[in-house]
Amino acid sequence: MNNANLLRKVPLFSELSDKALQQIVSKCVTRRVRRNTMIVAEQEEGSTLFLIVRGEVKVSHIAPDGREVILSILRDGDFFGEMALLDGKTRSASVVATEDSELMSLRRSDFLNILNEHPSIAIALLRELAARLRRCDEKIASLTLQDAVGRVASTLVHLAEQSGRSLGPTMVIPRIPLQRDMANMAGTARETISRTLKFFEAQGDIKRVGRRIFIHDYAKFKKKYAS
Repeated sequence: MNNANLLRKVPLFSELSDKALQQIVSKCVTRRVRRNTMIVAEQEEGSTLFLIVRGEVKVSHIAPDGREVILSILRDGDFFGEMALLDGKTRSASVVATEDSELMSLRRSDFLNILNEHPSIAIALLRELAARLRRCDEKIASLTLQDAVGRVASTLVHLAEQSGRSLGPTMVIPRIPLQRDMANMAGTARETISRTLKFFEAQGDIKRVGRRIFIHDYAKFKKKYAS
């Protein structure tokens, strides 16, 4: 698959013509990174937008007490680095590859020129930023109001909304993060993640197959644990 077809799979660029996609590809730089490579460091100057061709990264913030707080897990077709790109300020979070990944990067000046030429990208960007703000609001609420079971359930729901696919009433999360990373997302201990997932299994709510999770009745699960 060539880079133009890869870009078309990114929601940000899905509505563009082939000519426009080729124009963007000509401005992009492809980069391969190994697992555990830091791609973006919090508080550094930012002038590049990154698109994930394949792989997985985690977006995180280091709290004053030294704890890592994982804000999001991003995969194929996702993008990051847009905030510093738009406002010209420093990076708001760090981004580390959690598996070997391939990225395409676009400089700020080129991205802003493309936005001016193709308003549909700006609309798609606003839509994605709004969705991310909603997820942040939901995460803050879950960390503030819910017990450990509710936090873990909300983390599963968050992952399902990001990358899950429906099979009737069942929701399949194809690749959950490591339990350490899930703990950092849920604001709880790794042991709590393990214990709570076993609890959900015992209740018949989920089934684990490797790193895949099947949530058998997704709507019921959300209402029961994450509302």
